[in-house]
Amino acid sequence: MFVWIEGTPIAQWVSLSLYAYPFLLSVHIVGLAVVAGIFMMRDLRLIGWFKALDPVAFLSLGRLAWTGFFFNAVSGLMLFTSQALTFASNTAFLIKIAFILAGMALAGVIHARLRAGLLSRTDDISRSTRTVALCSLLTWTGALIAGRLVAYIV
Repeated sequence: MFVWIEGTPIAQWVSLSLYAYPFLLSVHIVGLAVVAGIFMMRDLRLIGWFKALDPVAFLSLGRLAWTGFFFNAVSGLMLFTSQALTFASNTAFLIKIAFILAGMALAGVIHARLRAGLLSRTDDISRSTRTVALCSLLTWTGALIAGRLVAYIV
């Protein structure tokens, strides 16, 4: 199946074009900066840093974060097609994907808590929400580290 993916027209374009891979990698990095930046700042706020920020303010950034994730996912899938066989057996890549899936699930939990109004003021952040935010922060950190290691671990 992965060999077939590498033979598709999109995979061939990404692999053989002088500009496709660098362009997609650039889109991937921008998407990463948006999604991880917003979610990690939100998580830092929820665990007690940057107390001047109202946690609910991150609700309005949710759509931007999900847009960043969309660009990241599309560009990531296109990049994957060019080396599907290699990436599918790369431990760091598989760990990265697991961290991203967990991070997005935790983002949904935190966003739902914010939307429900459970965190309207700085003193109202529950211990469970702080724990979820810490897990989310560690998950995004793990995804970033694993993503960098993809190039170095076979």
